[in-house]
Amino acid sequence: MSAPVTRLLATTAALIVLAVGSPARATPATVESPETAATPAANLTAPLATCYGGAKRAYFATGGWGGDAGPYRTTSRCRDINVRNASAFGTDACVIFVDRTDQCNYWTYLPPGSGWTVVATNVRDGVNFRVRFDNRRYEYGPLISYHAF
Repeated sequence: MSAPVTRLLATTAALIVLAVGSPARATPATVESPETAATPAANLTAPLATCYGGAKRAYFATGGWGGDAGPYRTTSRCRDINVRNASAFGTDACVIFVDRTDQCNYWTYLPPGSGWTVVATNVRDGVNFRVRFDNRRYEYGPLISYHAF
């Protein structure tokens, strides 16, 4: 090939690359916050992990009709009160704000082996509470739950 044709092909190829863009290159996504600035995308769930990282475990040897777990005190780790049912049977859960009442806020169903479920939302820090469980029938197996607050 002659030199002018080679230059023309090289210039055309360069213009095409510039117009279309350079080859894609993967770069880690970052979170722009003081705690997690310039951290890889794998840490995007870090705020959730810190909320659940302080979770408390409640164990009732026999689920029976349910029971109360706590008392606990809300912290700044989570904005909500979250419960996870690690039992082989479903249960209902509610929150009792013990400084104000002995009644449940509302009942939330937790299926067997559930993920984290919010049972009270937008709760202030420093609030004392219990989590009450009510099983739909008498259960012979253990009731195991985790609470993040």
